[in-house]
Amino acid sequence: MVSNIILLRDNLRRTQQEAISGYTLRSRPDALLEKLCKNVDQTLQQIWKQNEIPGDISLIAVGGYGRGELFPHSDVDVLILLPASPDKLTAGKLENLIQSLWDIGLDIGHSVRTVDECLNEAASDITIQTSMLEARYICGSRKLFRELQQRYADAMNPQKFFQEKLLEMQQRHVKYEDTPYSLEPNCKESPGGLRDLQVILWVAKAANLGNSWHELAVRGLITETEARQLKRNERAFKDIRIRLHNHTKRREDRLVFDVQTPIAESLGFKTTESRRSSEYLMQRYYWAAKSVTQLNQILLQNIEAVLFPRDITPRSIHPHFNEVNGLIDIVEDDTFEQHPETLLEVFLVMAQHSELKGMTARTLRALWHAREKIDAEYRHNIFHRALFLKLIQSPRGITHALRRMNQMSILGRYLPNFRRIVGQMQHDLFHAYTVDQHILMVVRNLRRFTLAEHAHEYPFCSQLMADFDEPWVLYIAALFHDIAKGRGGDHSELGMADARKFCYDHGLNRRNTELVIFLVQNHLTMSQVAQKQDLSDPDVIQAFADRVKDERHLTALYLLTVCDIRGTSPKVWNAWKGKLLEDLYKMTLRALGGEMPTKDRELRNRQEDALKALRLAGLPHDAHQEFWKQLDVAYFLRHDANDIAWQTRVLHDKTRAETPVVKCRLAPIGEGLQVTVYLQDQPDLFARICNYFDGKNFSILDAKIHTCKNGYALDSFLIIEPNFAQQYRDIITLIEHELSDALTRQAPLSAPNPGRLSRLSRHFPVTPSVDLRPDERGRYFLLSITANDRNGLLYSVANLLAKYKINLHTAKVMTLGERVEDVFIIDGPALNVPKTQIQFETELLEALKIN
Repeated sequence: MVSNIILLRDNLRRTQQEAISGYTLRSRPDALLEKLCKNVDQTLQQIWKQNEIPGDISLIAVGGYGRGELFPHSDVDVLILLPASPDKLTAGKLENLIQSLWDIGLDIGHSVRTVDECLNEAASDITIQTSMLEARYICGSRKLFRELQQRYADAMNPQKFFQEKLLEMQQRHVKYEDTPYSLEPNCKESPGGLRDLQVILWVAKAANLGNSWHELAVRGLITETEARQLKRNERAFKDIRIRLHNHTKRREDRLVFDVQTPIAESLGFKTTESRRSSEYLMQRYYWAAKSVTQLNQILLQNIEAVLFPRDITPRSIHPHFNEVNGLIDIVEDDTFEQHPETLLEVFLVMAQHSELKGMTARTLRALWHAREKIDAEYRHNIFHRALFLKLIQSPRGITHALRRMNQMSILGRYLPNFRRIVGQMQHDLFHAYTVDQHILMVVRNLRRFTLAEHAHEYPFCSQLMADFDEPWVLYIAALFHDIAKGRGGDHSELGMADARKFCYDHGLNRRNTELVIFLVQNHLTMSQVAQKQDLSDPDVIQAFADRVKDERHLTALYLLTVCDIRGTSPKVWNAWKGKLLEDLYKMTLRALGGEMPTKDRELRNRQEDALKALRLAGLPHDAHQEFWKQLDVAYFLRHDANDIAWQTRVLHDKTRAETPVVKCRLAPIGEGLQVTVYLQDQPDLFARICNYFDGKNFSILDAKIHTCKNGYALDSFLIIEPNFAQQYRDIITLIEHELSDALTRQAPLSAPNPGRLSRLSRHFPVTPSVDLRPDERGRYFLLSITANDRNGLLYSVANLLAKYKINLHTAKVMTLGERVEDVFIIDGPALNVPKTQIQFETELLEALKIN
């Protein structure tokens, strides 16, 4: 028996490997899946016979194996069907059978039930009911199998099954963020993937409407063209899944970054100068997933109409459209063909009627098939251009309209350059969406500023938007700000030409055209100034004010910048970036209003505001004087009034403190903690503080380093960590005690930890860069570094600054997903010696490298 098992195991492995090895670029996925199934069928039949299983028991394939589709590393799901009163000796034989199945190396998922038990389990568990829907006889009692089939069919309630599968699908979509455009999609489970196709066939089979795409077309639920398209996409997804299993040597259904390039290359995609092979693969994947999502809507609506027939009287809402059960429906089947303007008008009508929740299957199908009527002649039609502009200017429903237009490939047809970025990935480690989805997310963010129910999210932005004339101009800028991504060259400059042509074609006046072009060209500028330049420098503010020219341009750029950063990834935006942008906006606004930014005026304003706050805190009117005597102008310009008042309040009576003073509070920006450190200055102080924070896995977002006139260091840090919000009281006490103790002990600095890179960083390494140059006045040096983020990175930089006795004045730490772009304002004698400066930069580059 043992030798037979070994023989069967070796034979199965050989036949399976031969089938998989023969799978090439032009192989048919269905043929391989069927071959793998048949090999397992034959093996199971032999083991069944060898174990002398009684003839009144059935072995049945269920799930994907029952469907006849066995992927290289998928489970083999079987049901051992027992008669109502099995023989007492049967249990032992079945134990030996199952052990044999494991011995030959099959990943077996098995259940042992009677027919009654099967029906009871199916009635209470939709997953079991679904797996039994595709039950397939392998060996044993055919009579018992037919009994199960008959009783299962009699118990099937197609309406209930449809509703439960629909709810199950909705839950699954929520789990995958309701989008097929995830950068690392699951080709089986994500929206628009294989599972969505299987749901259609399951509900159709349960309702006796057909078992294949062709049969659904024969029943009139889809057209033959749609059936071919579904089959083509299904074949593509199966092909990808097979290659995923083969490449990873395990059951893997996710197109994670690590495998995208090898899978793409196995499918024949090549890397070009402008794009990676993986980007071509993923764009094709997204197109297929979008197509499946569209046809999925049509089919499920048509099946629902068969299962739940209703006698509904259409309500006319437009000469060409009716409302049917909360959905928009075309009056005639050929509405879009006979009246091409309705290809755009249907979305405008939906925006005007908030009670409409979607489109009928008839409308979806007709719209999908008529989309090719949007050609160059269509786009040049003045009436069509007016319709599109009217949609953009609609007071409500714009986001939903644009998303539906993109989903139905109407937006890409009307804006050909937009079509080029549909499904285009962005390998920059901080964009969480494809380019088209990012653009629509930015439009959505802008729209939310206009809605009262979202005013609490960003009240300042909502207030600015409420006062902004013609906010629709911002939506146009958002549509075009990244439209030139992936073409090579500066996408801001290339996008200007697209934006200019659109504005000219659609009759925008000179004022609005100029604003759109300005926003597309400068949509990255405000972020760069706020996060990489010294906002305490009046010249920086004046230069930015000269660039934006007036309040309208400034407000528009501020709103677009906030929405653009928020639209990249949930991880990129934080309150600190929000404060930097708001500070830059307000300081620039004052400059545009005629208040020329000067150090004297800013110094006076901040001191007055800080004194007001101190009086509210109950401090004597002269309590600040001794402390402020130790501070120079640079301190007051680099700290806002709130920070000055807080530091004065906690340090005014500790000017000559003999031990380190560490004070911590919740950051006023509403996120993270603010830590102030005050003690006699020492060369490696910044490195020691970074060492402590790194050891606690705290991330430093901002650092202001100041040396007082009395030789004391006054350093301020903004730090974040996921658990701050829940445990901030304990953490504040911990930091104040431990950091003070660490600075008192003066223990030798530990060697920098190289840290561990995340999976994304390993796959998309950032080439480290160091840029060191004097500022415009030649007083300080600006050090800019770019690298992959990792624990210990800032401490490595701080160690080198200490080694070369370089003074740090300000650090701005900008994290963009897995990428950091940090800016330091520094000085020191070493930087004035070319040879030493080169040595410092070389060592810094080495410290930033990925080992």
